[in-house]
Amino acid sequence: MTAPLNPPNTKPSIILGIESSCDDTAAAILCDGKILANITASQTVHEQYGGVVPELASRAHQSNIIPVIEMALKKAEITSSDLAAIAVTQGPGLMGSLLVGTNVAKGLCIAHQLPMVGVNHLEAHVAALFIDNPVELPMLCLLVSGGHTQIILVRSMLDMEIVGTTQDDAAGEAFDKAAKLMGLGYPGGPMVDRLAKEGNPESYSFPDSQTEGLNFSFSGIKTSLLYFLRDQQKLNPQFIENNINHVCASYQRQIIVSLMKRMNKAILQYKPASIGLSGGVSANSELRNTWLELGKKHNVPAWIPAFEYCTDNAAMVAMAGYQKYLQGNFTPLSALPFARNKH
Repeated sequence: MTAPLNPPNTKPSIILGIESSCDDTAAAILCDGKILANITASQTVHEQYGGVVPELASRAHQSNIIPVIEMALKKAEITSSDLAAIAVTQGPGLMGSLLVGTNVAKGLCIAHQLPMVGVNHLEAHVAALFIDNPVELPMLCLLVSGGHTQIILVRSMLDMEIVGTTQDDAAGEAFDKAAKLMGLGYPGGPMVDRLAKEGNPESYSFPDSQTEGLNFSFSGIKTSLLYFLRDQQKLNPQFIENNINHVCASYQRQIIVSLMKRMNKAILQYKPASIGLSGGVSANSELRNTWLELGKKHNVPAWIPAFEYCTDNAAMVAMAGYQKYLQGNFTPLSALPFARNKH
């Protein structure tokens, strides 16, 4: 019996994902849509500065990226010769950090004759929702991170439209700023979340900025907290120390109220089949609980990624890259990373 002229391709599609947009160096292995390994090396050098120092971040990426990739390959029990493509975060992010990831990806593509798939970091956060979740489309995604706050209409993983965005600061930045004002260190969001659990969210009042449509603004609440703490400390120098749980709870509640106010409007306007929460701030415990209640209120499935896929990670890059790979949507090796979002 002769073999068919065009035998079916039964080789699995194995994607290496690389993420280095900020201060986490990450690599993941995805096989036909399933995550086999997801390794992240976090950088602690920035804590003493209260924020990410770009030069230190890029240096740490250079030290971490090859060991992280090797760990991912080992955990997935594969070698570089098994790969079908390499997906890498192309932007937005810190240029120095992005260059480390993209240059390593290009080198591996040349060495192993593999196609490269450049991935938008924000689209990767949306793709995190599709890992292990049977997401219904169209979906309205609330992407909340340290650098971005957006409402995205997701018709497919390759068809997304931003329908609401922040006009100034991101929600994650507002959390980090609050933590810095109260001497909690960096990253501040998780600390505010932890302290808020022991506080009364009705203790103090903070404003919700007035914006048009589905847009957000968080510069006002940051400024109001600054003045509030200044005035209270004039009356009582130990105010922050004695009331930090209540301040965190009240401040966090108002940020979440602001987010939910716009999402409520978006759901009524677009009538999605499901809603999804993504980005680093999606790890916030009160936001996660409030998100599930929002889904119940509108009778739509409310998806949230597993904790390991909330903050910057390579699994989401691999998932986003896999969808482009299936469409043959490859990136030329001459392509450059971009620090700011292009679309």
